[in-house]
Amino acid sequence: MRKQPIVVLAAGILCLSLLSGCGTSGETGARTDSESSRKETVAEEAAEADGSEELIFVNYRDIRDLNPHLYGGEMYAQEMLFETLVNITEDGYEGCLAESWDISEDGRIYTFHIRPGIIFSDGQVCDANAIKANFDAILENRDRHTWLEMMSLLTSVSAPDEHTFVIELSEPYYPLLTELGVTRPFAMISPAAMKEGSTKDGVNEYIGTGPYVLSEFVTDEYAVFTANESYWGEQPAIKKITVKVIPDNQTRIMALEKGEIDMIFGKNMIDADAINQYMDNDSFEVTLSDPTSTRQIVLNTTHEILQEKEVRLALQHATNKEDISQGIFYGLEQPADTLFAKTVPYCDLDLVPYEYDTVRAEALLEEAGWTMGTDGIREKNGKKLALDLLYNSDSVTEKSIAEYLQSEYLKLGISMNIHGEEEQSYRDNMKAGNFAMVFNICWGMPYDPQSSLAAMRAPVYGDFAAQQGLEDKTEIDQAITDIMISTDETRRQELYTFVLTRLHEDAVYIPLTYEYNKAIYRKNMKGFHFTQTQYEVPFEDFSY
Repeated sequence: MRKQPIVVLAAGILCLSLLSGCGTSGETGARTDSESSRKETVAEEAAEADGSEELIFVNYRDIRDLNPHLYGGEMYAQEMLFETLVNITEDGYEGCLAESWDISEDGRIYTFHIRPGIIFSDGQVCDANAIKANFDAILENRDRHTWLEMMSLLTSVSAPDEHTFVIELSEPYYPLLTELGVTRPFAMISPAAMKEGSTKDGVNEYIGTGPYVLSEFVTDEYAVFTANESYWGEQPAIKKITVKVIPDNQTRIMALEKGEIDMIFGKNMIDADAINQYMDNDSFEVTLSDPTSTRQIVLNTTHEILQEKEVRLALQHATNKEDISQGIFYGLEQPADTLFAKTVPYCDLDLVPYEYDTVRAEALLEEAGWTMGTDGIREKNGKKLALDLLYNSDSVTEKSIAEYLQSEYLKLGISMNIHGEEEQSYRDNMKAGNFAMVFNICWGMPYDPQSSLAAMRAPVYGDFAAQQGLEDKTEIDQAITDIMISTDETRRQELYTFVLTRLHEDAVYIPLTYEYNKAIYRKNMKGFHFTQTQYEVPFEDFSY
């Protein structure tokens, strides 16, 4: 599974000392110096070979259910085992299980030419019939996957012969290849591992075509992956990946220092302090990706106060993103000017950022009739300017940002009550629109911008509810629909520009900072890079 990097590093070489010792008794006889030297050399070579073929990874929880058609498993682990029809690269799409494909002129029929000679790790052939069996299993559970726009457009799948797989849509849909190339649910598992042709209620084994197989697994302790000897692509240099479960950030850092693990990877696996600590370290390399997603606060335009655009604009100017970037993230997450970073496709637009300007914020509130009360809280028609901010109580970062903003907004006469809820409750309330202000993170690469925008038209997350108070909501939704079915690249960019400009000017979102993928790893590791899929760790490209 070869995917192009966002960032490629030239890793240095770290010299490791190998400690060896041996002893003999008089009963076994003496060794000559040459024999001893030769055996020590063999031992050292063996140790080096073992070390070069194993990498010890770490995650905050175990791999969970790796059924590639469901959403319970760790995505990095699913990527190791299972493959999709296409790969998403920095330069576009490349073939994976399909070596090529054709798209009909009307954009509705995709014909995939399946790569010959691929087998699952259980020896079963991965041909068009096996791929159709996977799609049939996925479509049996169609309601579970409605977050993918293609699910509402897909009319049929077929395998005319063992080398050809066809998808037919009711309308053209330009992000189809992206949705087929992400980690799940369109990854292929051996039909022999399904439960009577189905995967919606689980699978019997985790059998894929990827570069690794799952060899051992102990819940909440570790998992071991070994190279798939029947892999159709280039064999990975690192033959064994052991994943240890270490929930605590500081404990993970200590394990890295002690040599118990070789790499820490992920947006939330390493805190900013640790990143800074290792920036100029002689033994470890630190790498950050391009922006992967945007931290944001969503403003509910149906709220009795936030329905006033002047208040939303005031909050934009009252938010010091530079302070959040430096004070919370030590500068590692840069201030976000817009809903999506300019590096995201279709999002390099000339939108004017909302500058931090408390004078402007105060003027907007005054113009809207919110005058300062004797208690330091603004009021209008007998009502206080009081807002609630909902956050995920599992996120220390969101709590810290919320407390900072609570203090800053109060200086302008805005009372903000902050409250955290456990993740499921937080998500349920966000989806239902039970909030005035709520933290959220956009879907991230490679789902942005298309999936984030598509989801705004239905109550998937908080966007749908938050936008209901906009006068141009219907117009925005129609433009998003037109984006998805457009076959003209120029027209598609025009539509994206329209939607993103309207959302920016409507001040529905307060972008805070851009998230980055982070990694700390030993300097003797070569070939490290990030991919276009933020959750994937391309172990098969690493070596020592």
